Amino acid sequence: MKIAVLYGGTSGEREVSLSTGKGIIKALENKGHIVTPIDFSPDKIEEVLKLKVDLVFIGLHGRFGEDGKIQGLLDMLEIPYVGSGVLASALAMDKAKSKQIFSLNGLHTAKSEVYDVTDETRFDRIEKEIKRAFKLPFVIKPNQEGSTLGLSIVKNEKDIRSAIVMAAKSDSMILVEDYVKGREVTVPVMGIKGEEQALPVIEIIPKNDYYDFDSKYKPGGSEHIVPAKVDEKLTTQLKEDAVTAHQLLDCDVYSRVDFIINEENEPIILEVNTLPGMTPTSLFPDSAQEIGLSYDDLIEKFVELSQSNKEKKV
Repeated sequence: MKIAVLYGGTSGEREVSLSTGKGIIKALENKGHIVTPIDFSPDKIEEVLKLKVDLVFIGLHGRFGEDGKIQGLLDMLEIPYVGSGVLASALAMDKAKSKQIFSLNGLHTAKSEVYDVTDETRFDRIEKEIKRAFKLPFVIKPNQEGSTLGLSIVKNEKDIRSAIVMAAKSDSMILVEDYVKGREVTVPVMGIKGEEQALPVIEIIPKNDYYDFDSKYKPGGSEHIVPAKVDEKLTTQLKEDAVTAHQLLDCDVYSRVDFIINEENEPIILEVNTLPGMTPTSLFPDSAQEIGLSYDDLIEKFVELSQSNKEKKV
């Protein structure tokens, strides 16, 4: 097949996306596809408009890649692509909106509030509202950002303002939520629409205090335990909750769902990643390896699933 790979981008996750893109390009070439690589940015839309390919593989992360915008452009051009569509991408990227959907459908979420930070003169009021609504420690992060960029775990009231300022650099809306102490796990999901299945659960043991950017992407930054050492009942619940979350947002082909297992042994859903990292240290390929899928085979599987879903739509 002729497949274009969009990667790079302009978000704070550009470096990660460059690594993801290189991995995808190599895997597709190894499988015999003709690949057109595009280090994408909004000023390169002309390259996308001129594309003559069978499929686009989106290896972008963050804004203009994971938020539904590039998906909308490809839809208008009637070019099929791997992964979730406009609505699912936008909903998953908007943490506050997706948490509302999860909570309304019985999935456990941490208590949270969203605040508009477009006007710096309101920061004093926002800080007071946060103090009234939350008990230390709590998390402040951009509402639409990935890879824990702009995230702070606030343990002291004097740090609230700086956490607001840092999160506001990445987004016009910030999310404040209870800090849930527990074990960090993630569950990859993939499959034909309506028949998705969860892959082995992964436990993440970061070398730092929490699973931050360095823990995610620097070699040795975290340990991935696959399958996670959790009992059978909890494993089943995590997998069921992950598939439910994937389907609630109407995700397509694949996603990765992040959880914290709290001290009561309950899975608290954090977010759904519609374009999870596919770098050499990424989680999804680790889980796929456990069921006998090499990196190259995993990428090829995404292509096959995209074709199957396209045929179902027709």
